[in-house]
Amino acid sequence: MKISRKEARKRRKQRIKKKVFGNDDRLRLVVFRSNKYIYAQIINDENGKTVVSSSSLQMSDGKCLNKDISDRVGQDIAKKALDNNIERVVFDRNGYTYHGRIMALAEGARQTGLKF
Repeated sequence: MKISRKEARKRRKQRIKKKVFGNDDRLRLVVFRSNKYIYAQIINDENGKTVVSSSSLQMSDGKCLNKDISDRVGQDIAKKALDNNIERVVFDRNGYTYHGRIMALAEGARQTGLKF
């Protein structure tokens, strides 16, 4: 029986979620990617609260390439995190491969000073 793409991503996501957990020392930076936009949140899993969030919806230029916008979202979430005294996070790629827009977001966050 062949597994659909959604089911395969769901399984990868569950495998990752078993290992990646955000606590008070290191919060979890989770990424969601749709065809048009990219979203990032920093979550405290012990409290179940979103501490900081950013998305490409807020940066609607319409002229930038997807990787450029992803890089800017990564920089934006890192700035917001550093303003809230969050320096170290655990990166949750949410079942997506570490490539393209996901990698651009992570590199943008690292360049701005977020450590993971």
